[in-house]
Amino acid sequence: MRILGIDLGSRAVKIAVMENGILTMQHRVSTMTFYRDYCSYDGKIKVDIDKLRLGNIDLAVSTGYGRNNTDLKSFTPINEIKAHVYGAIYQSGLRGFVLLDIGGQDVKVIRVEKGLTVDLELNEKCAASCGRYLENMSEVLEIDADQMSLYYKDPVELNATCAVFSESELIGKIAEGVSLERLCAGVNYSLYKRLRPLLDNFKGETLVLSGGVAHNKAILKYLEKDYKTVIRLQEPQFNGAIGCCAYGSKMNNNKGERACIL
Repeated sequence: MRILGIDLGSRAVKIAVMENGILTMQHRVSTMTFYRDYCSYDGKIKVDIDKLRLGNIDLAVSTGYGRNNTDLKSFTPINEIKAHVYGAIYQSGLRGFVLLDIGGQDVKVIRVEKGLTVDLELNEKCAASCGRYLENMSEVLEIDADQMSLYYKDPVELNATCAVFSESELIGKIAEGVSLERLCAGVNYSLYKRLRPLLDNFKGETLVLSGGVAHNKAILKYLEKDYKTVIRLQEPQFNGAIGCCAYGSKMNNNKGERACIL
């Protein structure tokens, strides 16, 4: 049984294939490239499976911003919460944890107990607590975002709550002659400060990180002070797509569910 999972994100589309419960492929393309090169439009977006060159697919599941625009004759859509929880359970092997997913344009905090979602908090309104904020600030500092993520000591104080005003504040600190290391740490710590209010209601021993910002080493350092165990998933950016595959695998195993054969 080969299952295709697609996470149609706002910035990138993540693709995963699972065969007999084992991941065999992960691939990432920009959202523009995906819709331009792999899709056609006829009232709804139709994904051309053949153009993806994935071979035979028995079941396809989609999630993300564009899940409801895909051709439902080919894809079973599920919401992002379900996809990310299934993905985190599959990747971590845990059934009880707090999941923090920091994407390019939103943040999700989800409490999972005995494999079920029991509470959640979302932030979809402000880019200042998301991955796009870090990308913008790294461009202001003219440093690679991965390199910026290494700095966490002695952060300069950045208090602006808006992503746009934060850029102006950062430029002011540059003009004051603050070192690059402190500027980078300040950007990372300012994002952490915005995450704290979301996490305050989700105390627990184990925090699982997914999303692109899970690769930020400074954020990981800050969060380790708040939780006994912090786990970064092996494939944090593909967690939604992997969750689609895991959900599809459960559908296939459940004889009461109807499989969609491509």
